[in-house]
Amino acid sequence: MALSRFWGWFLIHIALFLSLCYAEDPFVFYDFEVTYITASPLGVPQQVIAINNKFPGPTINSTTNNNVVINVRNKLDESLLMHWSGIQQRRSSWQDGVLGTNCPIPPKWNWTYQFQVKDQVGSFFYFPSLHFQRAAGGFGSFIINNRPIIPIPFDTPDGDIVILIGDWYTRNHTALRKALDAGKGLGMPDGVLINGKGPYRYNDTLVPDGIKYETINVHPGKTYCLRVHNVGISTSLNFRIQSHNLLLAESEGSYTVQQNYTSLDIHVGQSYSFLLTTDQNASSDYYIVASARVVNESQWKRVTGVAILRYSNSKGKASGPLPDPPQDEFDKTFSMNQARSIRWNVSASGARPNPQGSFRYGSINVTEVYVLRNKPAETIDGKRRATLSGISFVNPATPIRLVDQYKIKGVYKLDFPNKPLTEPPKMETSVINGTYRGFMEVILQNNDTKMHTYHMSGYAFFVVGMDYGEWSENSRGTYNKWDGIARSTTQVYPGAWTAILISLDNVGVWNLRTENLDSWYLGQETYVRVVNPEATNKTELPMPDNALFCGALSKLQKPQDVSSSLATSIIEVRSKLFFTVLMISSTLFLVSR
Repeated sequence: MALSRFWGWFLIHIALFLSLCYAEDPFVFYDFEVTYITASPLGVPQQVIAINNKFPGPTINSTTNNNVVINVRNKLDESLLMHWSGIQQRRSSWQDGVLGTNCPIPPKWNWTYQFQVKDQVGSFFYFPSLHFQRAAGGFGSFIINNRPIIPIPFDTPDGDIVILIGDWYTRNHTALRKALDAGKGLGMPDGVLINGKGPYRYNDTLVPDGIKYETINVHPGKTYCLRVHNVGISTSLNFRIQSHNLLLAESEGSYTVQQNYTSLDIHVGQSYSFLLTTDQNASSDYYIVASARVVNESQWKRVTGVAILRYSNSKGKASGPLPDPPQDEFDKTFSMNQARSIRWNVSASGARPNPQGSFRYGSINVTEVYVLRNKPAETIDGKRRATLSGISFVNPATPIRLVDQYKIKGVYKLDFPNKPLTEPPKMETSVINGTYRGFMEVILQNNDTKMHTYHMSGYAFFVVGMDYGEWSENSRGTYNKWDGIARSTTQVYPGAWTAILISLDNVGVWNLRTENLDSWYLGQETYVRVVNPEATNKTELPMPDNALFCGALSKLQKPQDVSSSLATSIIEVRSKLFFTVLMISSTLFLVSR
């Protein structure tokens, strides 16, 4: 009788617990099997990286505050880390998926990421962060939907459409890597992919026959949310849809002031959400175009991706010339002014009910300033390397976060300079010492001859200014101190600077890097270490139970049964939830007696 009464209590309380859990912070589960497959996106068979046999990978669909569990099975012949670009990993840099925080997942091994998308909403993407693997694929979209109780600043769209654009080479990522290791450049890309497919044959000379292209099907009189991500290697792309306006609504977690664009430059690593209204007469299909920018466009015509927007009542195929890109060959300010026009919607609610503009960043005192200057790759110790402020970063064998956890000495230095070095460049593991709850100003000075974008993990920073020439303290007079967009990836034009402000409220070790994959691979990155002097689980979660060990801590790593590790990981996560419910139910049962 007592046993049956207990199970009655147990079933009631497990239902209650799960309803509370799923009403507040539900779990969403994904299984990723990462493999090579052969594909021919530009008509040439090559090895690409697929997830669950898909190229690009599946979309992760979540909601604000969800707990996301992703089991990654590495079936490549080299180590792997998955990075969740723009996901802030609040209190948990352990899950960021870059070398400063995680040991790589060995071939044939499985590792389970588990993190909460705390207080975030918007369009993001994921990709493999090691060994130049992003040049082979492995990327996909990561959507964080708003909670139903939080209003969005536009009518609910009739559908979601993900568009992944990026430059592409027909050489495998291993060949591209070898070229960089040999001190060579990559040269012009072979084309641009849209959702993993090559261009529609809009031109018989530029596009060979037989290439598969992307078709996006829509219905007339509807409004769709287009989530567009530049997942490429190093090329800025102008995105446009023939005869349609793009109403910008969100960028990397921030709702924007809504403005119409006929086209928008989307730089490497950036994400935007547009509202597309299908209000045309559908006399034919329409071109979707992503073409190279901030290059000699007359020589880069092949670096153009073309897909098709097809209405359900379309009367024929798309034909004729592509819609023109911006005609600004002799006006280098056009693209920058377009970037400046992207502003924060200060009256809209974000992931929380309070307006985005309630965080008055313009009135906060700056506590530390870093001027980070890049320049073209140069030779250091006989190797071609890329630098930030004269330092080319060397990733240690033991991740920085593990080094701190186990108090290992001499692995890295907290001496990254506030200003660029005047001495010869050097290769070092030099890290920025961020002040917890400080407010950091970073000036990104691009003295390279090509476009760069910069990303910081763990945060959304405020883009407050950009201009051509050298930054000086007088440049602060031009800053936008009210509605600069908050995002995680910003462009820096060649021969120009961009200024960002960062509220250092997220404890951890956070990657600050160029998103240009070749320069990143050659060392143009560092980390910002943010430590709460009072150790507490309220500001940083404990090291995960399944943490991998490498480098100086390799002896702590237990062997993994590769034949059953994936299923085991799923069972372990779900078992923890079950036994938590069981313990709570048992306690409630005993108390009730």
